[in-house]
Amino acid sequence: PENHREMKRKNKVELQHALGLEENPDVPLFFWPSRLDPVQKGPQLLTDITYRFLSKYADRGAQIAVIANGPYQQPFWDIRSFHGLQKRLGVHNFDARLSQLGFAASDFTLMPSLFEPCGLPQMQAPIYGSLAVVHNTGGLHDTVEMLDVGRSSGNGFVFDTYDSQGLFWAMDQAMAFYALPADVRDREIARIMRESLRRFNHEACAK
Repeated sequence: PENHREMKRKNKVELQHALGLEENPDVPLFFWPSRLDPVQKGPQLLTDITYRFLSKYADRGAQIAVIANGPYQQPFWDIRSFHGLQKRLGVHNFDARLSQLGFAASDFTLMPSLFEPCGLPQMQAPIYGSLAVVHNTGGLHDTVEMLDVGRSSGNGFVFDTYDSQGLFWAMDQAMAFYALPADVRDREIARIMRESLRRFNHEACAK
């Protein structure tokens, strides 16, 4: 928490380099960590809006990194190629080291699952200062609360309606947070990291 901004910038550039993205530590980076299963995990919600989202935030250089296997990987490759998004949309097979780097490098972690009995990435991500963007269901409902900067409460971005517009709305909220003054963001991210270290450790979770 004490030096997260500096270290995240270094990790972000390393991940960008590994995925062939534009190397810029100041752009917002969204990370997809879950298997690309359209029955449960909702990757089709993201492919529906990927081009529109990256176009809307082209001036801010927003990026998406997908590090996951599954039947829905090909649409991400197709979108990347068709729209010439090689520098802003990274797609890579699951790799343990790259996935861990994804949490440390990203600003936001995407988990728009239709159903999720427990879920792990939304608990791993905030420990590394990557705030979860989730559908309000199951274990995601239990572990992610809507961020309220004014009250200094919550730890992520939650949408209720399971469709691509719901996800787009939540990603918009994440981008609004990213646009806040750096000291405000740093304060909230450090708080969330500390809270997550206390809440999402093996001893606490086992209980």
